[in-house]
Amino acid sequence: MSALGQFLEFSVQTSDVLESLQFYKTLGFVELDIGDVWAHKYAVVSDGELNIGLHDREFDSPAVTFVKQNLAKRARKMTDHGFNFSVMQLGEDTFNEVGFADRDGHMVHMVEARTFHASEEAERDSLCGSLLELTLPVRDTLRAAQFWAPIAPTLLDMREEPTTHMRFDANGVPLGLSESIALEGPSLSFKCADRPQLMHLLKQNGMDFEKFPGFEGAFVAIRAPEGTMLYVFDEDFLGESYEVEETDHFSILPG
Repeated sequence: MSALGQFLEFSVQTSDVLESLQFYKTLGFVELDIGDVWAHKYAVVSDGELNIGLHDREFDSPAVTFVKQNLAKRARKMTDHGFNFSVMQLGEDTFNEVGFADRDGHMVHMVEARTFHASEEAERDSLCGSLLELTLPVRDTLRAAQFWAPIAPTLLDMREEPTTHMRFDANGVPLGLSESIALEGPSLSFKCADRPQLMHLLKQNGMDFEKFPGFEGAFVAIRAPEGTMLYVFDEDFLGESYEVEETDHFSILPG
C-alpha cells in the first residue's frame, strides 16, 4: 500500500447535499450507505471505481481523500519527511484526519477509516462512461510529478505533445496531471460509449453543460451543482502515446 493509503473518495463541499446527490444519481451514479463518522450532512455516490463524497461543511475543497490505518503514526513519519499539514486532527477521542496541499495547491486528505460502505449495485459505469482519470491542473507537469511520483509511483500513461500529461495510479484512482489552460480546477474525465444517450439526458434534465469545451477534445463538459466539472470523451485523449509495462514505475530526481 502506498504512503497515502487506499483511495477513498473525491471530496467536495456543497451547501445542498440533496441537489448534488440528485444530479449524480440522474447521471447513473449509485448512492452508497454512509457511516456515522461525520456530524455534518454527508452523502457518497459511486460508479464502482470513482467515489464522490458530498460534504456540507467548510474545508479546502475539493480534496483527493485516502484512508490509511494507523494514521497518527503515519502522519508523524510524513512530518519527519517534510510534509506540511494544513489540517491535523489526531487524538484518541476523535476521528483522525490530516490534510496537505501539493505543489499546485490541490488538497490531499487522509482519514483513519472508511466513511461509507461499498455496494455491488455501484459496480457499473455511469452514463458518463468509464473513468479515465481524476485530472489535476498543474503549472508544470514534471515539477508536479516530483511531488506525486514518490507517493503514487506507478505511471499508467504519459504524453509529451502538445503538452506533457502524466497519469499515475494513486492506489485506487487514476490521477492525471495536466497543463491545459482549459481546466478551472480538479476535474473528472470519462470515456463514454454512448454520446447520443448522454446528450439527450443532459438536455432532457436541463443540466448545465458546454459542448466541446476545449479540454483535450472532450465533446462535453458538465458542471455539477457544487461546481465540479465532468469532462466526457469519445476516446482516451492519451491514446497509445506511451507503452507502459506492468512493472513500470516513474522516478525523477528532485529539482
